[in-house]
Amino acid sequence: MRAALVQLTVTDDPAVNLPDTVGFLRQAAAGGAGFVLTPELTNGLSSSRAHQRRVFQHEDEDETLSALRAEAKSAGVWLLIGSLGLLTHDTDGRFANRSLLVGPDGEVKARYDKIHMFDVNVSETEVYRESDGYRPGARAVLADTPFAKVGMTVCYDVRFPALYRRLAQAGAEIITVPAAFNHITGAAHWETLLRARAIETGCYVLAPAQTGFHPETQGKGRRTHGHSLVVAPWGEVLADAGTEPGVTFVDLDLAKVEEARHRIPSLTHDRDFVGP
Repeated sequence: MRAALVQLTVTDDPAVNLPDTVGFLRQAAAGGAGFVLTPELTNGLSSSRAHQRRVFQHEDEDETLSALRAEAKSAGVWLLIGSLGLLTHDTDGRFANRSLLVGPDGEVKARYDKIHMFDVNVSETEVYRESDGYRPGARAVLADTPFAKVGMTVCYDVRFPALYRRLAQAGAEIITVPAAFNHITGAAHWETLLRARAIETGCYVLAPAQTGFHPETQGKGRRTHGHSLVVAPWGEVLADAGTEPGVTFVDLDLAKVEEARHRIPSLTHDRDFVGP
């Protein structure tokens, strides 16, 4: 099965970002991909909650989602929209960071709201409080498709291995990690974390990423790490997209999942223990 990872450098304007995303999706389909994946916050990156409130929409009204669903149907592909920033009806006004799996009929087959919020002090000048604007999800999601069982995660989730183990033990063969990974932490940890999650679970890990500098109409903008990765169940990096926007293809052999788990069946070796 051929997959294609779309790497983007989005602005804070969903209308500006959409044509590039559609173009890359068509390029992926033309290259033979049956499963196409885009990064976290495909519709736009912004540090301004007021701006996000102006440009984000509810899921049933979101123009990016509507357009990408139509493209998936036209191309006859499975599409993971890594995530969209979406309005919710929560009383505190916070948004959802929602990953959506779209089938070749254009229908949304699964939804996952990012569980772990990126609330960190990367440096004196790089401070993030994702939970100020986004409310965390509370449910792990495993999607059953004709080609594989797909566990859905987003970005900062990758630092919480219990989620990945739970997905693998529930039957996941592919785990998706769409991201807008910070350029500082990405250089230090991105590949290591993804390889660890693949090795621990015996899954393919597919991680489409944002890359480069993302300008904002309000705010200083931000940088992301890029390097969309595909990691095999044995831990080998099969594809690295570097730092330019574009499409990266990889052919997956799902027999490698069973092979890796047969060689080291650690998913069946859990033991209860006490302490600390």
